[in-house]
Amino acid sequence: MIVSDTTTLIILSDLGRLDLLENIFDKIYLPAAVHRELTAQGDPALPDCFEIATPKESELLATLKHLLDTGESEAIALAKERNLPLIIDEKKGRKIARSLDLKIIGLLGVIYLNVKQGHLDQKGAETFIDSAMDHGYRISSSLVEEMLQNL
Repeated sequence: MIVSDTTTLIILSDLGRLDLLENIFDKIYLPAAVHRELTAQGDPALPDCFEIATPKESELLATLKHLLDTGESEAIALAKERNLPLIIDEKKGRKIARSLDLKIIGLLGVIYLNVKQGHLDQKGAETFIDSAMDHGYRISSSLVEEMLQNL
């Protein structure tokens, strides 16, 4: 089980590859704000492993909303509340999540796990990353190289 922020979902949805999450996670919780952000540009068909959840109102959530957008805030709060790892790619959000002792993964981690579990081969991973970057996803070439070298 894992909680997800929006960015990775948008990239995977735009490229028609939400299956890459379904391959490696039995349940993916989407905070209500993340679901709203994801469906703002259309209503992607979400696999059954996705479940919309709302974090409890808390001091943590209120503080996060002053620092981050609502989707990131709800994702971090929900992950902390349920003691689950978090899919998040934005630098500031990742830093805050780490400071709260959350385990995090980003798009490259999702790709890495798909290769390691045999759902993608290295060429498929490279092709996917190229497509993601062609669609505007910004990622450091050194991080891509590091991930590919670790396969």
